[in-house]
Amino acid sequence: QVQPVESGARLVQPGGSLRLSCATSGSIFSISAMGWYRQAPGKQRELVARITREGSKNYADSVLGRFTVSRDNAKNTMYLQMNSLKPEDPAVYYCRVDNIFTGSSWGQGTQVTVSS
Repeated sequence: QVQPVESGARLVQPGGSLRLSCATSGSIFSISAMGWYRQAPGKQRELVARITREGSKNYADSVLGRFTVSRDNAKNTMYLQMNSLKPEDPAVYYCRVDNIFTGSSWGQGTQVTVSS
């Protein structure tokens, strides 16, 4: 399995915006879905947003209307546009790639910090 690589995280002020990227490799046809998950200290990892190969998207209620997941198939890259960031959004954000042949693989995670 090839581990996906997340990037783009940094310190941002409340109300600010941030875009995360997740790059992976392999045939786009073998990737059934890609998703963003997050885990805050003391909490379980939770789904933030997910996009399928066909382009279907689903979001956690807590980010609906603020976050947008997208995918560039030519670059094998998924993005998470995060707007109106709130104090409850800080966490380690993980990318997960679901491959129909090799199963799921996780990135190492990237820390998003929201602070004034």
